[in-house]
Amino acid sequence: MRSESTHVDVLIIGAGLSGIGAAHHLQKAFPGRGYAILEARDAIGGTWDLFRYPGIRSDSDMHTLGYRFRPWTRAKAIADGPSILRYVRDTAAEAGIDRNIRFGHRVVGASWSGEQARWTVDTVHNGTPVRFTARFLYVCTGYYHYDAGHLPDFPGIERFRGRVVHPQHWPEDLDYAGKKVIVIGSGATAVTLVPAMTDRAAHVTMLQRSPTYILSLPAEDRIATALRRLLGARAAYPIARWKNVVVSTLLYQLSRRRPELVKSLIRKATVRQLPAGYDVDTHFKPRYQPWDQRLCLVPDGDLFAALRRGDASVVTGRIAEFTATGIRLESGEELEGDLVVTATGLRLLAFGGITLTVDGREVKLPETMAYKGMMLSGVPNFAFTIGYTNASWTLKADLVSEYVVRLLRHLGAHGYDTCVPVNDDPAVTERPLLDFDAGYVLRSVDEFPRAGSRAPWRLGMSYAHDLVNLRHGRIDDGNLRFSRLPDRALS
Repeated sequence: MRSESTHVDVLIIGAGLSGIGAAHHLQKAFPGRGYAILEARDAIGGTWDLFRYPGIRSDSDMHTLGYRFRPWTRAKAIADGPSILRYVRDTAAEAGIDRNIRFGHRVVGASWSGEQARWTVDTVHNGTPVRFTARFLYVCTGYYHYDAGHLPDFPGIERFRGRVVHPQHWPEDLDYAGKKVIVIGSGATAVTLVPAMTDRAAHVTMLQRSPTYILSLPAEDRIATALRRLLGARAAYPIARWKNVVVSTLLYQLSRRRPELVKSLIRKATVRQLPAGYDVDTHFKPRYQPWDQRLCLVPDGDLFAALRRGDASVVTGRIAEFTATGIRLESGEELEGDLVVTATGLRLLAFGGITLTVDGREVKLPETMAYKGMMLSGVPNFAFTIGYTNASWTLKADLVSEYVVRLLRHLGAHGYDTCVPVNDDPAVTERPLLDFDAGYVLRSVDEFPRAGSRAPWRLGMSYAHDLVNLRHGRIDDGNLRFSRLPDRALS
């Protein structure tokens, strides 16, 4: 039996970093309006609650990954996962946001009725269907598939007598003390795991098919720390935030315009941190250009320190098959291991796998186009958050929340019930929504909405550009269509 529906003005899906931030912006702007957050899991935190592998941490500094409205005050700017989780949960608790979260509600479908100008959202809670209705639907699910990560079909994996673990499903009882560990992968997860596991493992081998750009940064931002002492946390935070935005933007732009220079700088920094005579060309010379994929950050050079100590090693080659005692490479080399960690990537899932319907017609996401990287063509009263691939996720999440607040104010000020992006420019051609060469993106990008060849349909990756357009640009820009219900239009 379906329970009676609950109606709110805004329904947020997801209680992770984006969802809690969205709720904070809405609650502050519209203290009298009702909202709710639907969370499929039983805890706040999203990604930061899901992933429990050793050493989990941010790969962005917390002065930009943190919320604009709540300063990050801890010493470490490259923070560990538990600290980030506490930050998100404390943000929710201090603002009373946690009282508006419906835990254990997995959204399975959302249907829009133009006649009523409202969404009907169907969820499942403890096996029972529960229905919500809302004027505006705000999806903050991120784009990771929470149920399973990516696992290639490794020949002979069933013969391996040790244990195989994916980082997304790290067992609480996993004991790797004194064991030989092989970590397959070279992305952010792998370079985090390898140094973190050396404290207990006999030896950790990072087995990579090809190298990745790895950049060492201080875990503590000394400038931010000095500014906090001088100015206090609240005054120092925006300065440190903008300092890091500028530095990361300059690095990205330099990487795209002068890739050979950046490659040379990264290589020199890498050589300085590796043992003398190390085979840099084999293990630390990527085949792609900087920022074709995301740069991997290692705080205080912990990965390089583990290599210098001999607690860890890097092997580059393709896997031929698993054996009973480890992995054999196509080169013939065999790696012995007691535990294999498959840090082989993530799977993407658009909008948490929710089925969207508009006036009885199912929305096929690849046939839609993303408006300003946060709304969908032909889908009314709907917004979503997808962060930057070249900067901190929350920089974009905060801007999207601010835009949604401005949009809702515009609707209220003009008596509109509905807004929907419409692309009627035949000169706009389709592009991938995420124009990024990472494997986890390439495997799933065709299942996502499309981007366009020009603004406002192009998904930009410039915080400064978005800051101007989302925070200060016109709401009624000719690409949004606004309407009122008939009874209101006649009044």
